[in-house]
Amino acid sequence: MPVWVIAILAYLGIFIGLISIAIPQFPKTTGLPRGGQIALGLFAAAIPALYVLLLGYIYGDAERRGMRQWLWVLLAILIPNAVGIILYFVLRDPLMFYCSSCGASAKSTYTFCPNCSTPLRPTCTECGHGIERGWKHCPNCGTPAPVANQLVPGGTPPARGPIQA
Repeated sequence: MPVWVIAILAYLGIFIGLISIAIPQFPKTTGLPRGGQIALGLFAAAIPALYVLLLGYIYGDAERRGMRQWLWVLLAILIPNAVGIILYFVLRDPLMFYCSSCGASAKSTYTFCPNCSTPLRPTCTECGHGIERGWKHCPNCGTPAPVANQLVPGGTPPARGPIQA
């Protein structure tokens, strides 16, 4: 069931419960006019519904990034004062991208496609470690990077993504 459906059901359930049970019995709200009670119920029910939507976003975003979805949702729920939610947004992995040869998903840190071994970024000719476009030397062994990997002065950096062989 999509998370927005759950959020709507939670919103309606909390709103009906507040309007019919909680607000009329709470001493400080008995003096409010009916319109004020409805406005209070609408506002109070929106807070947990937005929380459910945020947890749904965390689940979907973690799935899209190749992370453990339920672990992050549970951390967001169980760590108090929204610290779990803040931790998710600080520690989440970069977005995954797809191999141009086979279409398999790969993390941005991968040097080769895990499905077809197509190079996803340049590699050092000496040690085989991945190097970023624009680097002049390999950070692992110090070997000069291939000329095709280096930026042209005044030019734009090459596009990120798989290497075309």
